[in-house]
Amino acid sequence: MAETTLPRIGAPATRALAAAGYRHLEQLAGVPEHELLALHGLGPKAIGILRRALTAQGLDLG
Repeated sequence: MAETTLPRIGAPATRALAAAGYRHLEQLAGVPEHELLALHGLGPKAIGILRRALTAQGLDLG
């Protein structure tokens, strides 16, 4: 299965995910939402975008 790039969620959120080691959408499957929200630069809007992108791939947050 090919790795999917992260959707467009804004530069601060993208940097926060990259700093935490998340570079591909599939890496976020099963990660608890509260852990992502704890990352500086990642907010509810980005979480919603990520959730929809994961759902489209048949995946979900933890």
